[in-house]
Amino acid sequence: MATASLQRIKRKLPDRISQVRGDRSQRQFARDLGVFQQNVNRYENGTTPHTDFLITLAVKEQVSLDWLLLGKGKMKKK
Repeated sequence: MATASLQRIKRKLPDRISQVRGDRSQRQFARDLGVFQQNVNRYENGTTPHTDFLITLAVKEQVSLDWLLLGKGKMKKK
């Protein structure tokens, strides 16, 4: 996969994290996940999330990792 393609995919990750958060505040979302609100803020502003955060988000919110990381498939696992 070309570098430009990877960068496009990576730029959309903050939007998908925000989409999972929905109407909850960053503070509430962070509490629900057991992480610091500052981390949620950084990730929604483009800092690459740690693997532990991504796995926790996928498991606790029942979100597909393929969707979260790559934008492929459906957001929610069945």
